[in-house]
Amino acid sequence: MEQTVLQYASQGRGLYELTDRINQFIAEKPARLGLCHIFLHHTSASLIVTENADPTVCEDLERFLSRLVPDGDASYQHTAEGSDDMAAHVRSVLTQTELSIPFEQGRLTLGTWQGVYLWEHRLEPHRRKITVTLLGC
Repeated sequence: MEQTVLQYASQGRGLYELTDRINQFIAEKPARLGLCHIFLHHTSASLIVTENADPTVCEDLERFLSRLVPDGDASYQHTAEGSDDMAAHVRSVLTQTELSIPFEQGRLTLGTWQGVYLWEHRLEPHRRKITVTLLGC
């Protein structure tokens, strides 16, 4: 088993591709086949697998989620860190904070147009901690 902690500084709300950083970690390890577990240590961001060929996919996902979970909803009680606070938590719950993806020959075995993304749900930049664990041989 191998493990690392990635730090990622987001620039605020949006999607940030992590695929290359994760593949680099996998390529440096002796295991050639196994499962890669990716865990995000936060409740106001998430991890997703989505298309990485056309950037408008990420823009459309953000636009959709913004309509579904708007900032500043008057029904939210938790607003300790601003109007995007509770919305960010809801967005995180609706998506996911961990992924498990097989790897082979030093790379995630993603589909042709798939990438792993950090989805920052807060408006302001944040520093995010992501643990990547390899189980393999």
